[in-house]
Amino acid sequence: MSTDVDPEAVDAEEAKSINPGAGKRAAFARDWTQGSITRNLLTLAWPVVISNSLNMLGPTIDMIWVGKLGASAMAAVGLSGQIVTVVNSLMMGLFTSLRAMVARRVGAGDEAGANRAVQQAFVIGVAFSTFMAVIGILLSHQILNLFGAEEEVVHQALLYNQIQFVGMITMTVRMLTEATMQSSGDTVTAMRIGVFFRLLHIGLCPFLVFGWWIFPNMGVSGAATMNVISQGIGASLGMWFLLSGHTRLRISFTGFRVDASNIWQQLKIGIPSSINSVLRSFVGLFIIKFIVPYGTVAVAAHSLGQRIETFLDVGASAFGNAAGVLAGQNLGAHKPERAQRTGWIAVGFATAVMFVIGMYMLIWPGSVVRIFNSDPKLVQIAGTFLQIAVVSFLAMGPASVLTSCLNGVGDTMIPLLASFATMWCVQLPLAIYLPKVGNLGVYGVRWSMAIALSLRAFTYLIYFKMGRWKRRSF
Repeated sequence: MSTDVDPEAVDAEEAKSINPGAGKRAAFARDWTQGSITRNLLTLAWPVVISNSLNMLGPTIDMIWVGKLGASAMAAVGLSGQIVTVVNSLMMGLFTSLRAMVARRVGAGDEAGANRAVQQAFVIGVAFSTFMAVIGILLSHQILNLFGAEEEVVHQALLYNQIQFVGMITMTVRMLTEATMQSSGDTVTAMRIGVFFRLLHIGLCPFLVFGWWIFPNMGVSGAATMNVISQGIGASLGMWFLLSGHTRLRISFTGFRVDASNIWQQLKIGIPSSINSVLRSFVGLFIIKFIVPYGTVAVAAHSLGQRIETFLDVGASAFGNAAGVLAGQNLGAHKPERAQRTGWIAVGFATAVMFVIGMYMLIWPGSVVRIFNSDPKLVQIAGTFLQIAVVSFLAMGPASVLTSCLNGVGDTMIPLLASFATMWCVQLPLAIYLPKVGNLGVYGVRWSMAIALSLRAFTYLIYFKMGRWKRRSF
């Protein structure tokens, strides 16, 4: 009878006897820089699909319930949502650096370095969200008036906007904990937290909006309040998992001090990503202005098409998120070629997914539009928009994946430059010129979007192939 003993089992038992939590953390000890790249990608990506889908549900849930209060209430939520989206984009851009630094440090086996990055990210996040909360309280009315909305809409949007801005602190902490978990290689725990607090949001939102049961009738502001509460619960759960070690990376604030050099390094990486997000938001507003002259139905079709495309991009962005984590960890482990192979494999998966979706949209675009609205004119215009977007779908895979890969390794300047060149120097001029070509009309605006995204994807493919990003260090 063999008496051989598995050394790893002995090590695990010894660790457990010293630290009772070590056994639980061992479940997250998988080395993502080894083994099958395909399996690693799929394992990390599927929870992100669920997490991203749930994150997009927040504004949709608010819109569904508030829509029952009338058109002005719905317009108020939509108007305030545009502002909150810009601010959230700024914060997510700043946390790009956190994702890159955590992934690198975890890949290098430097958990202390990853812990320091998270500590300093808290300083950045709390400072930024506190500043935005003050701005939201003092200047919300002036900001809302800039959009030229009717006074009734501004009145209802004001309190909703102020509550959302005050709640930026809880939202920031929630986003920070999710970014830390995902970049360390634990996408499942982040997904579970997201499922819990979003289901809570879905279930309790109407109670505050309509005053059901023992809850006050808060109307539009009830939707904002429930969003802040649910995000706060998600943030609390995320902090508990990180501090207790029930996730891959255990965070500690023992001996915490403000590290100016670490903060500056994170800002240098994160600010280009934040600027990129803001530029994209502003381009979106310009595109709407170009579509407005073609009528209300065209604007509604564009908004609906954008919402559908955002949901359809979930798969590609999930592969991008997973590829970014793996690329960062592989560079940290001094495996640049494996990092590059990861990016190419993820591009293949994302492109295949978007090809299937694109073929469906090309043949049956109206079937998707009718889920939301069956007005024949709207179905015709939005359906054509989606058919034009098939070109975008094929470019969306490489664009989403390679942007995330570059951000994941901390090379955020190239995505910013590529976005600026293709959106501001190509997309906007084409949006002015193409509608005048032949009988394109409003469809020319949508073609400008598809062409710009295709050029951006081509730029990423060339740059990623060159491999200069593999020498990025921090």
